[in-house]
Amino acid sequence: MTNEQKLTFEEAMNKLEQIVGKLEEGDVPLEEAIIYYKEGMELSKLCHDKLKSVEEQLTQIITEDGRTENFSVVEEE
Repeated sequence: MTNEQKLTFEEAMNKLEQIVGKLEEGDVPLEEAIIYYKEGMELSKLCHDKLKSVEEQLTQIITEDGRTENFSVVEEE
């Protein structure tokens, strides 16, 4: 497990926001910007994976006999 995977969602988002801020300033040397970009992409994937995991957990319900079933909400248009 890499160090990024041990981060909480909030910590990863905070680091990602810091990286975006540095890149938006525009005065970062190209080599450093590439490193920031790669780290940002890894953090973005980590956040996405964590959200997907939580979404999967929340879309399952436990029936009275202890089985889990997928649960979906029909959204109004």
